[in-house]
Amino acid sequence: MDDLEVAESDPRTAAQQINIQSCPECGSTRLMRDYECAELVCMDCGCVVAAKIADRGPEWRAFDDEQKAKRTRVGAPLTYSIHDKGLSTMIDWHDRDIYGKGLSPGQRAQVYRLRKWQRRIRVSDATERNLAFALSEITKIANNLSLPKNILETASLIYRKAVKEKLIRGRSIQGMTSAAVYLACRQCGLPRTLEEIAQASNVDKKEIGRSYRFLIKELGFNIPPIKPSQYVTKFSNQLTLQGKVEEIAHKILAVAKELKLTSGRGPTGIAAAASYIASVLTGERKTQREIAEIAQVTEVTIRNRYKELVEKLMFNITL
Repeated sequence: MDDLEVAESDPRTAAQQINIQSCPECGSTRLMRDYECAELVCMDCGCVVAAKIADRGPEWRAFDDEQKAKRTRVGAPLTYSIHDKGLSTMIDWHDRDIYGKGLSPGQRAQVYRLRKWQRRIRVSDATERNLAFALSEITKIANNLSLPKNILETASLIYRKAVKEKLIRGRSIQGMTSAAVYLACRQCGLPRTLEEIAQASNVDKKEIGRSYRFLIKELGFNIPPIKPSQYVTKFSNQLTLQGKVEEIAHKILAVAKELKLTSGRGPTGIAAAASYIASVLTGERKTQREIAEIAQVTEVTIRNRYKELVEKLMFNITL
């Protein structure tokens, strides 16, 4: 009995063959799914690896986003930013049925009791209560900083790991949630400073730093140091500079890194100085005070880094 007959006779064997990554005849990894014939075919030797493949997609077709939104029947995707991952059912506060008609007094009383008990059992124990409050705090911080969804999900997952390892006890929830957001930003390469996180969460900067170091140590994360080039794009967007200014600033930082001028310096200060030099060179001049307010460093820091870069890189700038 050949492979095709086996695949047709035993659906479980067919499912196993679909999961394989190479052709059993020639060993090629170039496998193609033929949806019209419901077959998995090798593109090199033509061997039919599996037949009668079940289509696990929807039975409907959509030609635009509006049709797709109307025809889909699944719920919201799983999310780590809600304590029950978004799988719970919410009973609406409008006392109306599915057709929009009002409920009778007896039905309203019954729905009120259902709504009350649903709210109670949704957060059953202390761990879920902690998660519900902490994840709402993380969402609030992410919204205040306009962080993307991947940062929010990563921060929620980090906090869940901390709860699982029992690291939250004895520490403030606000401090740990702020540290989780900062750790997620560092992990995903998004430049956000401790000052920005502290301002968005109303938590002391030292408390966030202490909780961040604690999470790094206990959870075993390996976070690379922040590169000054990560801040250049952020500063350029906030200062509404042209793309040419950002490009020149990146080149200045690349040369400064080769000359080892960035080691031992704060990334925000040297990125601000490179942005200032680039703005002067392109004629789109920004004052040191404007850049210092955006970068949240002092003008003296920008001036010192600026002098070092100009002297070592031998720029000829006329102020």
